[in-house]
Amino acid sequence: MRPQSLTPLFAQVTSLPGIGPRLGKLVERLAGSLVLDLLWHLPFAVIDRRNAPEIAQAKAGEIATLTVTVDEHLVPRSPRQPYRVWCSDETGKLCLTYFNGREDYLKKLLPPGEIRVVSGKIEIYQGEVQMTHPDHVVALDEREQILRVEPVYGLTTGLTQKPVQKAIAAAVGLAPDLPEWQDAAYLKKQKWSGWKAALAQAHAPGEPSDLEPMHPARARLAFDELLASQLAIALVRHHNRTLAGRATKGDGHLQKRALAALPFELTPSQIFANAEIAADMAKAERMVRLLQGDVGSGKTLVAFLAMLTAVEAGAQAAMMAPTELLARQHYATIAPLAEAAGVTLALLTGRDGQRQKKATLQGLADGTIQLVVGTHALVQEDVEFADLALAVVDEQHRFGVHQRMALSSKAAAVDLLVMTATPIPRTLMLAAYGDLDVSKLTEKPAGRQPIDTRTLPLERIAEVVQAAGRMIATGARVYWVCPLIEESEDVDLANAEERFRILNGRFPGKVGLLHGRLKGAEREATMAAFADGRLSILVATTVIEVGVDVPAATVMIIEHAERFGLAQLHQLRGRVGRGSAKSTCLLLYAQPLGETAKARLAIMRETEDGFRIAEEDLKLRGAGELLGTRQSGLPDMRLADLAAHDELLQAARDDARLIVDRDPDLESERGAALRALLYLFRRDDAVRTLRAG
Repeated sequence: MRPQSLTPLFAQVTSLPGIGPRLGKLVERLAGSLVLDLLWHLPFAVIDRRNAPEIAQAKAGEIATLTVTVDEHLVPRSPRQPYRVWCSDETGKLCLTYFNGREDYLKKLLPPGEIRVVSGKIEIYQGEVQMTHPDHVVALDEREQILRVEPVYGLTTGLTQKPVQKAIAAAVGLAPDLPEWQDAAYLKKQKWSGWKAALAQAHAPGEPSDLEPMHPARARLAFDELLASQLAIALVRHHNRTLAGRATKGDGHLQKRALAALPFELTPSQIFANAEIAADMAKAERMVRLLQGDVGSGKTLVAFLAMLTAVEAGAQAAMMAPTELLARQHYATIAPLAEAAGVTLALLTGRDGQRQKKATLQGLADGTIQLVVGTHALVQEDVEFADLALAVVDEQHRFGVHQRMALSSKAAAVDLLVMTATPIPRTLMLAAYGDLDVSKLTEKPAGRQPIDTRTLPLERIAEVVQAAGRMIATGARVYWVCPLIEESEDVDLANAEERFRILNGRFPGKVGLLHGRLKGAEREATMAAFADGRLSILVATTVIEVGVDVPAATVMIIEHAERFGLAQLHQLRGRVGRGSAKSTCLLLYAQPLGETAKARLAIMRETEDGFRIAEEDLKLRGAGELLGTRQSGLPDMRLADLAAHDELLQAARDDARLIVDRDPDLESERGAALRALLYLFRRDDAVRTLRAG
């Protein structure tokens, strides 16, 4: 059970002073719903309020804390005019300016004749010293509370610093003294303080340098988070390895038939990956292997060969994809090979008719269907298998851990093969999967041409439209990607509907529109028309990012390329260059370009190597945004910065392995402290694994 001492941290944020139901909703959006979440919301900047000059010495643009006497209130005649409060000290006058100021409130805050301490940004307006909406106004006896370095926290619309600072200070005050879970020798070597002291220090920075990721307080907390994450992975894997597995051995006869039907040879890395997977499946432990390959490197084929191994062993295999579009595409790729091998293959999606669905479920339950490709529909309760030996999960970062586990729990000891076309940097791989077994596909299939990538400012869009016209006149097909579906007042970006209208006016009947809000049937009809050449230009949002395969498409135009992450640009570019014809990718950007966007576009021009692109993306963006971790099965790191804390991650991984080797049930004294750590970082699933084991 969760240690009693942690209970106050698992209370709702509304239990903190100053956070009522209205602010509670905003704080929840900002950091999370529990007191604990605020502990991990570290400051990103500091304001130094120790500068306390007299009025005459106050400089424009500085933050200053002034001790003044309130002289008079000038109440405006019209609400459009500012409310002014004149104050003074021995050296001069200061005007406090408030817009939409309420007289009753301001006279109570700043009573004429009284001394007040005010802190805020100094402005000089027409020779007068001014402060607009001071950050702090307090009585003289509270002066010391202001004269300090103040942490600045990230906010969300509707929240201001004061209530957030107050709530976080209260949350830090609730942090209990917990037994030390770090290895004593490592802690001493790093010269780190205890958890509670590090937490208090991280929220009370004295200098800008205290905000650096390797500052001792921040590094200690980051290591705690990484250790919790690595230990959870290690415990779950240890548990899975101790579960009884099954040895699934094929004799290769079905694989041989399928390979004979291919018009090309496998690449060396496909052959190697196939051998690694077959060796894993033949072992008695359960396989959990990641198959990483760049766009178009032939992962589906390798996964299909693994599925045939399961059938050769007399069992069944299933492949789950995140979208219906992708599931149908995998089915189309696999179907002719399944036919050549002589195995039965079915497709299961949420849109199947009742009669068809019933027949598929019956076939899976009695074993007459050997292979199935589907969407989330595969993990519904009414889906039963006669003997499922292998589960393949595609584009795994789009599924949560629970969905991955749900498919592999459809039978005892199911081997799991996870595929991803998003090359994951090594650091992120470790953070997400510990030392998961990985097979990498590094070459592109034979005959694929390099893609010519160019960058152009949006001002030249008319030339791009002309060039697209010339291309489609030769029979080429063009993708045109836009960031948004419809006009949004606050984001003035080209959008798919408007671009479709313009291009369709120019090339009537040749342009299609594809976005996430279209019904499945409409999407499929549009894709089919583009694939068979009835449409020449496909205007789309990023729904085409994953798995759309039209070998005849040779031009990719991306509007506002500066708005996309590197991994996403790379995925989108991978939609062309899939046939043997020369392909082009045009990245259109809005000026002026920021440094990060410049670096991103330069890397896209330089390389098509997805693994290099992923490493660069991690450096430029940090791990949090890389795969949109909030939606993915990847850990959502609040304190650790994987680019800066790479060495800490290695150390956490090594420590986690040692812990699991020596004390797999966490029964020792340190083990009990580590359980508290797992709860603190919400890795309870690992604690449940201990109980289940």
